[in-house]
Amino acid sequence: MIRRMEPCHLEQVAWLEQVCFSENWSYQLLEAGIHSPFDVYFVWEQGERILGYCCLRLLAGEGEIQRIAVLPECRRLGVGRKMMEAMVNDAMANQVHAISLEVRESNLAARKLYESFGFAAEAVRKGYYHNPLEDALIMWRRGLQP
Repeated sequence: MIRRMEPCHLEQVAWLEQVCFSENWSYQLLEAGIHSPFDVYFVWEQGERILGYCCLRLLAGEGEIQRIAVLPECRRLGVGRKMMEAMVNDAMANQVHAISLEVRESNLAARKLYESFGFAAEAVRKGYYHNPLEDALIMWRRGLQP
């Protein structure tokens, strides 16, 4: 089940960050984020276990997908798709007209997911990622309608 992230989820989400990202966000950053007026965090919870989480920033009529993480053993089960739906729906409910995101150029599974939601690559950030060094594709979905 997908729902808004709460402080009780922080420990599991911080652990999920370490499992999913070579450049992970700290517990303190996550804690600050769930209290930010600009950020919306969702978790996919099954029982007491967090299978995935995501973060959407809303600012000045635009959204930015900052994070989406799914436990490796739970990938390709629709968790990421449901989290994308939650973020896009939240953006539209907040009258956002465009959403952007950055993705590793080599992350074909994520790129396919984003493309299925109408995102298209518009630019490249050279050397954006480290561990390993890699370019980021900047993808946009423009013209959102509530």
